Amino acid sequence: MSETNETGENRNEEETENPVMSTVERAELRLRQDEAIAQNINEGKSFDDAIDPTNKEFGPEGQPEQVQMRVAKRAQMLKDGVAPYPVVVEVSDTIPQVRAKYEGKLKAGDETQDVVSIAGRVLFLRNGGGLCFVQLAAGDGTKIQGMISKKEIGADSLKAFKQFVDLGDHLYLKGRVIASKTGELSVFASEWKIASKALQPLPALHKELTEDTRTRKPYIAMIADENIRDMVRKRSKVVTSLRNTFAKDDFLEVETPMLQTVHGGAAARPFITHMNAFDIDLYLRIAPELFLKRCLVGGIERVFEINRDFRNEGVDGTHAPEFTMLEAYQAYGNYDTIAALTKKLIQQSAIDAFGSTKVTLLDGSEYDFGGEWKQISMYESLSESLGEEITPETTVEHLGAIADKLGVERDEVENHGKLVEHLWEHFYEAGLGAETPTFVRDFPVETSPLVKAHRSKKGVVEKWDLYVRGFELATGYSELNDPVVQRQRFVDQAKDALAGDVEAMDIDEDFLEALGVGMPPAGGMGMGIDRLLIALTGATIRETITFPLVKPLN
Repeated sequence: MSETNETGENRNEEETENPVMSTVERAELRLRQDEAIAQNINEGKSFDDAIDPTNKEFGPEGQPEQVQMRVAKRAQMLKDGVAPYPVVVEVSDTIPQVRAKYEGKLKAGDETQDVVSIAGRVLFLRNGGGLCFVQLAAGDGTKIQGMISKKEIGADSLKAFKQFVDLGDHLYLKGRVIASKTGELSVFASEWKIASKALQPLPALHKELTEDTRTRKPYIAMIADENIRDMVRKRSKVVTSLRNTFAKDDFLEVETPMLQTVHGGAAARPFITHMNAFDIDLYLRIAPELFLKRCLVGGIERVFEINRDFRNEGVDGTHAPEFTMLEAYQAYGNYDTIAALTKKLIQQSAIDAFGSTKVTLLDGSEYDFGGEWKQISMYESLSESLGEEITPETTVEHLGAIADKLGVERDEVENHGKLVEHLWEHFYEAGLGAETPTFVRDFPVETSPLVKAHRSKKGVVEKWDLYVRGFELATGYSELNDPVVQRQRFVDQAKDALAGDVEAMDIDEDFLEALGVGMPPAGGMGMGIDRLLIALTGATIRETITFPLVKPLN
């Protein structure tokens, strides 16, 4: 049996009887459940009687029993006049500071009269008769034991501790620094307080987290896995290193628009949004290049930006729709000088974040970013693999026949440059840069609309891609600054777009006008920060992004 809804679509009987609950409806239901638990507590009911373990009233969309129990504890604290989320907690010392000061200096059973006030997340809890043990962890993972004794704090306070404190809570302890009978450095509490009541239970910390939890709930992953926290710190060190290197070379950091009226600066499919105030469609930027070049026109001769880019493309181990991009431009440079800068940036970031240009990857292998880096030519290396010479004059028909013979996947809109790159990737991309970083130089003009023509090779542009362990890490150009040639390149791109190429650039007349004012000769580069972390750690792109975008479950 079925019925017809307002749009004329049929809904089966099961869907009619069990409609999907909206986000607002679910939130309101859980709010009513919280209020019901609080009312039961205020009426004097016990925790067990205050909750609904079978969810008879609120159903499967209600809170789990463990969450209900913690909500009941929160309600009891409020009833007793105790703040579950106090504004101020008088912390005088950090857990790492206490560890550093007393580690290895106390023998089992030693006690000091030094009083400290610390706070951390509860990761372990053991409630005994008159003595409770708790393990607190700081944000960097440093841990310390807390001891809560009835003799020290009194029976009522100990009872409250056992009643209210759960794993995951942020707990404040004040007390003397001692070593337990087993020699464990501890804080012997004379005072305790919940600094923040955790309503959601932590996962089992001794078990490995699922990939779903790591990506959907990275805050849980940070608590449970020191490697996740370490990745955040290493990423910060790498970005700081990049900025410091740029500062030493007199580069200025600028910020350019993320909302753009014309998408450009890269061959990529953009995200489209709408601005109500102007009633126009806008693009989330795919690259900051065209605005950074405007800075060169304006006299900012060494400029860089580290910020977000957005590309409406596939997702895999090295691609994400939202990612952090570094781009830099140097007046009176070229693709050789910008390659030297890129090498310096990467090597220095490895030293600053990992202590050496030789890094240890997650799989235990080592990769060395030091020494000289390899360089190869795209056309020459492709010719070598095919056993015949491929030049910018090789026809599209011949290249297409080679691609079909090799089973190389082709785009709907093809040209000479795209076919050359597809064929080259077929032979080289997967293993390139396995032993040392490798610059692939001199690309076809058709795929590089923003790059200056090669000084001596017709049909080729002065562009390189840097490969590390089989993936592209960075790209660099001798930047095109001839407005007439740039207009022709834009027109060619626009024609490709009309033919169905969703990654082709549009014509940016404002940028062409800026070039007409005069942009100095320049070298430019772009490098994904996420990919740099992949190169330095061996992680996937999702592991390097602190909050990766994931598809909602409902």
